[in-house]
Amino acid sequence: MTTGNSPPTQTRRPDRAALVIAAFLAALAGLIFWDSSRLAKIASYSGIGPASIPLVIAGGLLFLSAWTVLAALRGDFPVRERQEVAPVVWIVGGLAAQMLLLKPLGFSIATGLLFAATAAAFGKRKLWISIPLGIALCLGVWLIFSGLLQLSLPAGPLEHLFW
Repeated sequence: MTTGNSPPTQTRRPDRAALVIAAFLAALAGLIFWDSSRLAKIASYSGIGPASIPLVIAGGLLFLSAWTVLAALRGDFPVRERQEVAPVVWIVGGLAAQMLLLKPLGFSIATGLLFAATAAAFGKRKLWISIPLGIALCLGVWLIFSGLLQLSLPAGPLEHLFW
C-alpha cells in the first residue's frame, strides 16, 4: 500500500440550482396536497374519488423533489456552463415589448420587434435589417391567419393598410 502520492480529491459543493428546483417541486406538491384535501370526499364502491389522482401527482412530485435533493447533495449533476445574461435580457425585453405594443401597434409590428430582439439575442445585431424583415414576415403571418384562416389577431395601422 502506498500513501502520500495519490492526487487530492476535490469535492463539489451541493448544487444550489438543483436545490432551488427541489424546493419548487416540494412547494408544488404541498400546494396540490392542500388543494386536493379540500375536494369533497365522495365515497364510491372503488374508493377512488376526485382527490385520488391529484394525490398521486403530488406524491410523485414529492418523490422527485427528494430525489433531486439527494442528487444535488451528492453532486450528481454535471457542471453547467456559465449563463450568458445578455441574450436572456434581449429575449425577455422583446417579449415585454411585444406585450406592451400588441394592442396599439398591432401584431405585425409588435411581433416583428420580438423577432428582431430574438435575432439580436442569437448574435444578429443588425437591427436595421432584422426589424423590417421581422415585420414583413409577421405581416405575412397575419395576412395568412386573418385572410385565409379567418382568425382574429390584433390589427394595427400596418394591417389596416392591407385589410
